[in-house]
Amino acid sequence: MIRGIDGVIKGRNTMDGAGVKLYRVFGGPDTVDLTDPFLLLDFFGSNKVEEYINGFPWHPHRGIETVTLLFEGKVEHQDSLGNKGTIYPGQVQWMTAGSGIFHQEMPKPLEGTEIPKYDQDPFLVRGLQLWINLPSYKKMTQPVYRDVKSIPKEKFDFGEVSVLAGEFAGIEGPVKVKSDVDPAYIHVKLNGDMKLKVKEGYTVLAYVVDGSAKFAPNSPEIGKGNLVIFTREGDEVKISGNASFIVLSGRPLNEPVAWYGPIVMNTEDQIIEAFEDLRKGTFIKHREVVFE
Repeated sequence: MIRGIDGVIKGRNTMDGAGVKLYRVFGGPDTVDLTDPFLLLDFFGSNKVEEYINGFPWHPHRGIETVTLLFEGKVEHQDSLGNKGTIYPGQVQWMTAGSGIFHQEMPKPLEGTEIPKYDQDPFLVRGLQLWINLPSYKKMTQPVYRDVKSIPKEKFDFGEVSVLAGEFAGIEGPVKVKSDVDPAYIHVKLNGDMKLKVKEGYTVLAYVVDGSAKFAPNSPEIGKGNLVIFTREGDEVKISGNASFIVLSGRPLNEPVAWYGPIVMNTEDQIIEAFEDLRKGTFIKHREVVFE
């Protein structure tokens, strides 16, 4: 059965971190039930260095996973345990914050030999950051990093598909997440018609990065900057057009959400406890991060 469209969300321009201009596709109490288990999606993109160079300085996370996918530029990151690295175009960092971590993420322009030979603005930085909720029993799990240097991609008659997590036409994503959420994260560059198998009852979302497409039979064209929320019934989506878009799929947690800034738990008491931990210097519960 082919899924229909339950709704379309238009994001908003905002600022976060130390003044980074970004486009918040969704995120907050008004969308959490619609996008469960996904909490937030930000698109950041500018060739004006002053709009991103101050980045996202040291800040805590608890109770979530963050997924950073980079299209252009680079992001230098480090955490309070001394781990550091750089995300380049076509690479991903998938971080399970779990019980708590302090980190910073600093977007930077490419320099010197890092600049690709193709015609690209060296000052351009573009990417996406997704927040995924953790089930209640994994909120205080040990933090985990997954640095993905290469995402498998295949060309089809209708375009190109890159699979970060989940599976499409036999292509398996490199990120294997042991979570009730069972997330899929797929990037499609479409020039034609395609069908995508999805799991019955799962939340399925599509964010249009560029271009426009029809995301269901007889639907209108949906363009850049819009988020498509599919109905929960059905095991397939049908898409046609000329567009670049991200497809997200995951099992809804259907759990209460208590959310304050970078910390997402299940109750207000847990939020209060987290900020008490920050005040007392006891926020970090695990002194090591697992790398997968």
